[in-house]
Amino acid sequence: MITLLDGTLEEKHPTHVVLMCGPVGYEVHVPLSTYERLPMPGQTCRLWIHHHIWPDGQALFGFATEDERRMFRLLLEVTGIGPKTALSALSGLSVRELVAAIVEGNVRRLSSISGIGKKTAERIVVELRDRIGRGEAMAAIAGAGTAAPNPKIVDAVQALVSLGYKLAEAQKMVADIPAAVAESSSVEDLLRMALRSR
Repeated sequence: MITLLDGTLEEKHPTHVVLMCGPVGYEVHVPLSTYERLPMPGQTCRLWIHHHIWPDGQALFGFATEDERRMFRLLLEVTGIGPKTALSALSGLSVRELVAAIVEGNVRRLSSISGIGKKTAERIVVELRDRIGRGEAMAAIAGAGTAAPNPKIVDAVQALVSLGYKLAEAQKMVADIPAAVAESSSVEDLLRMALRSR
């Protein structure tokens, strides 16, 4: 199993990257929470890896921190949640926001994430609340600021399409964001706003 990749960032996209480790390039799917921390292409990059294997294939999912990978793996253990939905969760909310929502039983906030309905959100709370440590929960509830890069608005549309939305729907989701807000927002912020509006 691959657990960590350390190499040169060859390509960088909102939903995936190509990481060169020696002569081998690995395609790694990433959430927005990791994308915002990535260096520029050509620079060294380290990602914590979840190597997911299906009966008919496999894929690599990368994270900037062990906390992100841990949350991803916890979400995968919830009935009805697969890798795509788990990535969507980490793209819509930070780890701290997810932990806070789970601890507080905030089903409404969890169900605002694309791909997570009310019943799934309720299962997340029931199945994961007792698995989150008290210290981690308190830190999450206290909250934390987030930093973001400043990529082009078209990246937000591209990322939404990669998440399964039709092009016209993705364009409308971003277009619904006020122009002044969209102009000054990062691709991560735009995607979070778009995903929360669904």
